[in-house]
Amino acid sequence: MPDSPALDTTPCSTPIADYAVLGDGRSCALVSRTGSVDWLCLPDFDSPACFAALLGTPENGRWLLTVRDPVSVTRRYLGDSFVLETTYTTATGTARVVDAMPPGDGRADLVRELEVLDGHVTIEHEWVVRFGYGAYEPWVSRVDDDHRTGRHAIRAVAGPDSLLLRGTRLPRAEDHRHRDVFEASEGERFTFSSTWTPSWGATPPPLSVAHVIATATDSWHDWARQTPYSGPYREPLVRSLLVLRLLTSSTTGGIVAAATTSLPEDFGGERNWDYRYCWLRDAAMTLEALVESGYHDEIVGWRDWLLRAVAGDPEDLQIMYGVDGRRDLPEHELDHLPGYAGSRPVRVGNAAVDQVQNDVLGEVMCALDMARDAGLTETADSWSLQRHLVDALVEHWDRPDRGIWEVRGPERDFVHSRVMSWAAIDRAVRGVEVHGLDGPVEHWKAARDEIHAQVMEHGFDTGLGAFVQYYGAEHTDASLLQMAQVGFIDPTDERFVGTVREIQRTLATEHGFVRRYETEQTGDGLEGDEAPFLVCSFWLVDALARTGQTDEAQQLLDTLVGSANDLGLMAEQYDDGRARMAGNFPQAFSHLGLVRAVHSLDRATSDCGGLHSAGHHAPSTTSPGTTGTGTTSTGTTTTGTAEAPSGAPRTREDAP
Repeated sequence: MPDSPALDTTPCSTPIADYAVLGDGRSCALVSRTGSVDWLCLPDFDSPACFAALLGTPENGRWLLTVRDPVSVTRRYLGDSFVLETTYTTATGTARVVDAMPPGDGRADLVRELEVLDGHVTIEHEWVVRFGYGAYEPWVSRVDDDHRTGRHAIRAVAGPDSLLLRGTRLPRAEDHRHRDVFEASEGERFTFSSTWTPSWGATPPPLSVAHVIATATDSWHDWARQTPYSGPYREPLVRSLLVLRLLTSSTTGGIVAAATTSLPEDFGGERNWDYRYCWLRDAAMTLEALVESGYHDEIVGWRDWLLRAVAGDPEDLQIMYGVDGRRDLPEHELDHLPGYAGSRPVRVGNAAVDQVQNDVLGEVMCALDMARDAGLTETADSWSLQRHLVDALVEHWDRPDRGIWEVRGPERDFVHSRVMSWAAIDRAVRGVEVHGLDGPVEHWKAARDEIHAQVMEHGFDTGLGAFVQYYGAEHTDASLLQMAQVGFIDPTDERFVGTVREIQRTLATEHGFVRRYETEQTGDGLEGDEAPFLVCSFWLVDALARTGQTDEAQQLLDTLVGSANDLGLMAEQYDDGRARMAGNFPQAFSHLGLVRAVHSLDRATSDCGGLHSAGHHAPSTTSPGTTGTGTTSTGTTTTGTAEAPSGAPRTREDAP
C-alpha cells in the first residue's frame, strides 16, 4: 500500500466558493472540491465541530475521500437536492464520489460512495476526528460491529461524543486517525458511513448507502417542486429556497443564520462571528421568502419555536436564541485554532445576544402578517404573545439601540430601527382591522403615527436629499432600502428615490454590489473594513424595481446571481474587486435576499409581461391608519419559468 503523506499544518485557505454544503435538517457539512469534509458539527448546527479543518488545519479534523492527481474535477447536486456528486478524471481513469446526509431520520450520519467509472485510479481516504472544535484527540479503536457479525468498524470517542466509521474497506487505525491509500479499477465501488452517537449510547444499525442517496435525493426533490414559481430565475431561486430549508431545524423549527462560525468578513482581521444561531430577524425574513414562494408549513414550526423561546416576559425578548431555544450564548474565543486563512479570533457564541435591537420585532410581525394573509390561523397563545410584544415596543421604541448591523460602537437612534418599529405596530393594527383579531388599535395607531412623524422630521437630511443612518448623521445606510419594502414610504416618493440614489453613489461598487455602511463614519467599534453585503445588494434590486427602474434592477440581479458558486451557493459577502466570497457560508440572508428580489422584480414587470410571470399578485394598498405616505404589499406571490440568465458572470474562484 502506498504511504500516506504527512498532514498539512498550514491554515485552511481553500476558497469559500470551493465548498459544497450537505445537510440533514439538524446540521450541515462543508465539503471541498477535493473531497475533504472540513466542517461538521454534530448532532446540531450549534454543536461543537468534530471536523474543524475549515478554521484550522487538517490536524483539527477532516474526512477526506478523493482521487489522487486529477486533471479535472467536476461536481453537481443531483437535481434539486443536497446530494453531491463529484467526478475526478485522471490520466489513467475516472471515479465518482457521491456524498449525502439522510434528512429527517433522527440520526446523525454522513454517507459517501466512491465508484471507479473507467480505467484505474489511486484513492486516498483519511478520517481525522477531533472533537471540541478540533481541540481533542479521541481514543480511536477498531471494534466489532454489533449489527454485522464478523464485520468491524472504527470508533472514535472523547467525553460525550462518539463517531463510528463503517465501510467496505477499513484498515486499522493508526496514530489517532484512519488512513488508507489504495489502487482501484473500473467497476469497483466503496461505501462509507460516519455516524455520531452519545459516547454512552448504543451503536445504531448500519445504513444502506445506496438507499440513503436515493431517499435523500427524493426528499429534497419533493420539497423543491412545491413552489409554483416558474420564471426565468427558477434555478437560482429554487436553490436559494433549498438553502433556507437546509438551515431550518427539522427537530425544533429554529432557523439558523448560517452553517458556520468565524469565516472572515475581512481576511486576516477580527470581523469573525458565529452565525449558527437563530436570529429572530433572519428567521422572520426567511419565512417571508418561503411564504412568498408558496411554502407555508415552515412558518407553523417556527411560530411554535418562537412561543417556546420567548415565553415569559416580553421585556426579556432577545434578538437571538440557540437552535433549541436556549438563551445563554456566551461569546468566547478558541485560541487553539489559527482561523480561516489565518483570520483570528475564532469565536463561538455571540455577544450580540445581549444587545438592544429595536428593529427585530418589525421583521417578526411582518412575517407573521404575511403568514396570516396566506391563510395561517392564529392560536390564542400566538396572538397573545404578539400583542404583549407590541405593547412592550410601544413603551420603548424611542430608546437608542445597536441596530440591524449589531454595531459594537455606541447605541444610536438608528433610522432603520425606527422604521421597523413602525412596521411592527402597523402589522399589529392590520391584525385587528384586516384579520379581526383583538387589541388596543387606537393606542397602537397613535404610536405608529408618532414614529412616522419623528422619522420624517429627524431621519431625513434635506441637504443630502436622503434618509440617514441615524439621527444627526450625514451619511446613509443600505438597510434604508427596506423603507418602501415594508410600506413606510411610497417608493415613488422623492425622499426614497433620493435615498436609493445616495446609496448607489456612496455604498455601491462599480458592479453594483452594496456595502452595508461606511465603516469609518459609522464607528462600529471594530478594526478593518468589509466586502459588499449580498442581502443589501438584493435590497437594491428590490428598490430599483419598486421605483420603476426595472432594466437596471434586472441587470443587477443577473450580476448578483453570477456571484454564487458553481452550485448556486452564496456567502454573506462578495468582494467583486477580488472576485471572492467572504463571511459565513452558506448564508440565509443572501439567499432570502435573492428570493425576494426575484419576486419583487417579477411583480414590477408582470403587468407588461417582462418576466413571463404567471399567477396572481396581491395589490398594494394604503396601510391602515397611515397618512397615505406608506404602501404595504400583502399576500403571497406566484410567478413565471425558464433557466437562469445565461450571461450571469462566474466568480474567478469558480473557474474550472
